[in-house]
Amino acid sequence: MPAPTHAKVIIIGSGPAGLTAALYAGRANLAPIVFAGHMYGGQLMLTTEVENYPGFVDGIMGPELMEAFRAQAERFGSIIHNVDVTAVDFTKRPFVVRTYEDEYTADSVIVATGASARWLDIPGEARLRGRGVSTCATCDGAFFREKHIAVVGGGDSAMEEALFLTRFGRKVTVIHRRDSLRASKIMADRALNHEKISFIWNTAVEEVIGEDNTTALRLKNLIDGEETTLAADALFIAIGHDPNTAIFSGQLTLDKAGYIVSDDGVKTNVEGVFVAGDVYDIRYKQAVTAAGMGCKAAIDAEKYLESLETHHKAAVSVG
Repeated sequence: MPAPTHAKVIIIGSGPAGLTAALYAGRANLAPIVFAGHMYGGQLMLTTEVENYPGFVDGIMGPELMEAFRAQAERFGSIIHNVDVTAVDFTKRPFVVRTYEDEYTADSVIVATGASARWLDIPGEARLRGRGVSTCATCDGAFFREKHIAVVGGGDSAMEEALFLTRFGRKVTVIHRRDSLRASKIMADRALNHEKISFIWNTAVEEVIGEDNTTALRLKNLIDGEETTLAADALFIAIGHDPNTAIFSGQLTLDKAGYIVSDDGVKTNVEGVFVAGDVYDIRYKQAVTAAGMGCKAAIDAEKYLESLETHHKAAVSVG
């Protein structure tokens, strides 16, 4: 039997938001098609132990959690393809969703493509992700109690991360490429005046050092070129996120940073197209909030599809 190319609902994305939407849509007998991407599972696939997702007293590995999400969605009839969506057309009904090889149509679409953390792209960074290198203090800060923690960045996000990490680390060092912070005055003042936080200015991180875990950073002063080594147990990179919305440009309303705009956090400017997770959420960026948004998007999509059916039946009876 050939795989279906039309669905009542297509879900683009396979992190906590997308797979929770798939679970709810599947249980509503909507048989959703999910485009998981070739790197499915979202940012949790890049983490090690997750301790703040409810229900796992002793924590759970990020990839293991996402495998469970996926299996549960598939149990209730979700059809999951590990391919990327390359283009969409939301001006047509049904909506059109294209991959490299095929074209699909849908009566409704849930966009849950997430946002990707910006990395430094330096030696040692990728190898030590989850072993001292992180982009989420809320997720991983508790693993570094009484340790020396470094933070890269100079904006509000970096200051928030640094201040949060003072709850755990014995010392937090902020490394910034400039000689002043880009953060708002109130956030900058809080960080500059905190007894646990120190600053290294006009400096870039050139390498993360360590075998099984992060042990040090190689730094370069951008004024005189001098290189030094800083002993550190963790490096939190806080230089921003990029929403994965390139394929939606011209189709959905995006803000100046590229995030999808929604008045209620679920509906987009196109009726029948819904949003969930970090592709919209610029504030929380947590697995549990993304999952909650996926639930809401699926429920709203189901109600939308019911309204289409009601209108169709009314039109048929009138005709």
